[in-house]
Amino acid sequence: MKDLLKKLGIEITSEEEEQVFIEAFTHRSAVNEKTKYNVHNERLEFLGDAVLEMITTEFLYYKFREKKEGEMTNLRAALVCGEHLAEVARKLGLGEFLIMSHGEAKSGGAKKSYLLANLVEAIIGAIYVNYGIKKAREFITKYILCDLEEIMESAKHIDAKSEFQEISQGELSITPHYEVLSETGKDHEKSFEVAAFIKDKMVGKGVGGSKKEAQADAARDALAHQDTWRK
Repeated sequence: MKDLLKKLGIEITSEEEEQVFIEAFTHRSAVNEKTKYNVHNERLEFLGDAVLEMITTEFLYYKFREKKEGEMTNLRAALVCGEHLAEVARKLGLGEFLIMSHGEAKSGGAKKSYLLANLVEAIIGAIYVNYGIKKAREFITKYILCDLEEIMESAKHIDAKSEFQEISQGELSITPHYEVLSETGKDHEKSFEVAAFIKDKMVGKGVGGSKKEAQADAARDALAHQDTWRK
């Protein structure tokens, strides 16, 4: 873990700092299994989520002086959403160091998007606790905000559900609907698979840590394959 953090520009200099990062990498299941780890990362995740949103908001405010609140809100949502944070975690190889129960590891916990997204937020929380806002801003800027251009080019910040509905209603006079195909995980860490339908035809599928996220993902999938259902 120390070697990984060092590559990310974070050098641990005390046992106290190390313990905070161990907490950040510890999933609740490891604590529930009564291993040597007795503190999980949900408190740091809570803190990191707030720090990430604040720094992202500040970044967009100063970068786009001409943009309106609504567009900046959509850009922020795309930058801090679970899907993007999970991508960041995979690029950095964070899942390999996630501390979890044997059962969670066996079920592929290190690859689950919602666990990886939570881990990124917990690491941001740990950086903030250990080194303050400046270091947290450096990490977020280097590894998360750097994807802004790609997000804008691929239109990931556009409200996919609204666009999908506008096309479906405007061209087909049909309001699309969504159905949950499956849900897995415990109450505090659910993962949903949702399908988007036009009448009884499934036109897209998506996954997410909430029904709302999964619906948005399904709408994006429907838009990506709109040649199969548009007139």
